[in-house]
Amino acid sequence: MFKVTNTTKAPAAIGPYSQAIEYNGFLFASGQIPIDPAVGDVVATDIVGQAEQVMKNVSAILEENGLGFENVIKTTCFLADMGDFQTFNEVYAKYFVSKPARSCVAVKDLPKKVLCEVEIIAATNK
Repeated sequence: MFKVTNTTKAPAAIGPYSQAIEYNGFLFASGQIPIDPAVGDVVATDIVGQAEQVMKNVSAILEENGLGFENVIKTTCFLADMGDFQTFNEVYAKYFVSKPARSCVAVKDLPKKVLCEVEIIAATNK
């Protein structure tokens, strides 16, 4: 059996998917884009502001499941422009201090034309 995450502290799914699924000791979170859940849209226009909002959204999903960034074991990061890689990493490093395994790729487009997206896998066995 699995548990579906549904919190108003992170953006609602904009398609046919769940915010996250907990199964067999792991939390698999869908990619988080920089939608501010308070307004339901993207507010920040630069990579720093968007990356910060993404981390807030990831944090809300983790917190809803009684977890923190230290529980994350794998991330996948998507950037609209690899020119933002260094700046994105500066924001990322403030949150993922445990340095989980990671992939980071540039993509042609992201939903809502945002600059970044992050998905995570976390261990739920505390």
